[in-house]
Amino acid sequence: MAANCNTIPLLTPYKMGNFNLSHRVVLAPLTRNRSYDNVPQPHAILYYSQRTSNGGLLIAEATGVSNTAQGYPDTPGIWTKEQVEAWKPIVEAVHDKGGVFFCQIWHVGRASSYAFQPNGQAPISCTDKGVTPGLDGMDYSPPRPLRTDEIPSIVNDFRLAARNAIEAGFDGVEIHGANGYLLDQFMKDQVNDRTDKYGGSLENRCRFPLEIVEAVVNEIGADRVGIRLSPYADYMEASDSNPEALGLYMANAVSKFGILYLHVVEPRMTKIGDKYETPHSLLPMRKAFRGTFFAAGGYNRQDGNKAVADNYSDLVAYGRLFLANPDLPRRFQLNAPLNKYNRDTFYIPDPVIGYTDYPFLED
Repeated sequence: MAANCNTIPLLTPYKMGNFNLSHRVVLAPLTRNRSYDNVPQPHAILYYSQRTSNGGLLIAEATGVSNTAQGYPDTPGIWTKEQVEAWKPIVEAVHDKGGVFFCQIWHVGRASSYAFQPNGQAPISCTDKGVTPGLDGMDYSPPRPLRTDEIPSIVNDFRLAARNAIEAGFDGVEIHGANGYLLDQFMKDQVNDRTDKYGGSLENRCRFPLEIVEAVVNEIGADRVGIRLSPYADYMEASDSNPEALGLYMANAVSKFGILYLHVVEPRMTKIGDKYETPHSLLPMRKAFRGTFFAAGGYNRQDGNKAVADNYSDLVAYGRLFLANPDLPRRFQLNAPLNKYNRDTFYIPDPVIGYTDYPFLED
């Protein structure tokens, strides 16, 4: 047991702005499809509190900013009073165990269908090019491009969602600028085909996401704001011809606002022989951004320790491993075996199965 007394890099303390974190293992934002009628449910109290450690950082699942923001069944929102009230006991449970809790605020854009839109209208995006219907088994509907004069109202939806998150008790918000959703659709040149000030050049494509960052910072303070980006990814058919330039431009731009953190999805790992390797590096983005940096994307214990030890990342976000191991930091500390996750129960509406029934280590 003596070897376990040596603190591994992932379990060293870290000061993130005003937050004193006891370790660097972050709960990544994970859609779980268990918020019936877009309202967070009491079963989420147990789910998040199970994954809370004193001084640990958790990021809540992607949470819609408006009634046009949804694209999946039973995902939570934070645009109504009822939703804000429903989040309060969940946030309180995390705080009662000493956790730090951020809300990821989200708009799916074109990754939606008529069924999820008010009055069955078309999803909104930067373009009228839709996601290929049937991708990931979803029935995507053709979007309509936002008019230039409509964009300020979407920016305002994010501002109000951030204000609501603080009212619900969250310590801050993470703006979802990744994974092929609305902000990513504007940023990526393979999706954005606009000819107004929100399309064309790199600066124009990034204008809308940066207007959201500015509005949210002005509303709740830069020290409570993070953003998630995935320049290298092609989720939802949202890819860019020059991801390095996009990532570096955004890292520099959000850094100027003094935001708390930048959370970036690792480039896709490719299998070389029997080992997965990453052809690109997030280091240029990490060096450009002056706040806290964290990486996500298929990390295990060993990779995470190396990322922190090498100063590649300050924190590491864990998704599937944390979903299946509510006591993940403790298991990492003891180098204990991990529960295997069951992909079949990731996105079902059951309030217990595949949600709060993953076992803890025996004391």
